Amino acid sequence: MSQPIVKLKNLNKGFGDLHVLQDISLEVDPSEVVVFIGASGSGKSTLLRCINFLEEAQKGEIWINGKEINPYKENLNKVRKKIGMVFQHFNLFPHMTVMQNVIEGPVQVAGTSRGKAREEAMELLEQVGLNDKADEYPEMLSGGQKQRVAIARALAMKPELMLFDEPTSALDPELVGEVLNVMKDLAKKGMTMAVVTHEMGFAREVAERVFYMDEGKIIETGTPGGIFDSPQHPRTKQFLSQIL
Repeated sequence: MSQPIVKLKNLNKGFGDLHVLQDISLEVDPSEVVVFIGASGSGKSTLLRCINFLEEAQKGEIWINGKEINPYKENLNKVRKKIGMVFQHFNLFPHMTVMQNVIEGPVQVAGTSRGKAREEAMELLEQVGLNDKADEYPEMLSGGQKQRVAIARALAMKPELMLFDEPTSALDPELVGEVLNVMKDLAKKGMTMAVVTHEMGFAREVAERVFYMDEGKIIETGTPGGIFDSPQHPRTKQFLSQIL
């Protein structure tokens, strides 16, 4: 049995008096796609940010590839190299072209030669359907195209795990599909993914497991069929009845 890429044990996180994550324990296996659903403010995004050490949990353990990560002792930048993250807002560098955005990490952080980085970036831009936009600046792109560049940029670091924090919620409805298609393609290729999304069709189609979160707790976990077709917990039923 291969070990989980991510293992969380009794993770707790608060902001002041607000207890945002309460005793979260879960594992994500290699090539598994897990999706977190729940109302806004239920702790989903904070959970992803803790996995990437962008937020610091007050209590609990985070294991990456079988090793417990102590944020005070580890080089967190080194840990983050293995974890790609795509945010709700694209965070592209506006003064750089698409190509420059994608190669920045490999060249500056990973020490890849510029020639090799460009070659690999072209392959990634082709993968996300944007190889014709390499020399354009972010302002010339639609929201969906920007988000696909952001995905290519995250992939350029060759992560073992991709975190997606509501990657389509800032997009116009007609642009959502092009981003979800890239994510589906990644899932088919075996990328390990943890996704926070309100796109229930995507969760049903691509996830192996769905976690329903409410008020900082994982209330229910199951297969997409189990969660969407026969949820067990009253709060899961109520949430799904409101959005489906």
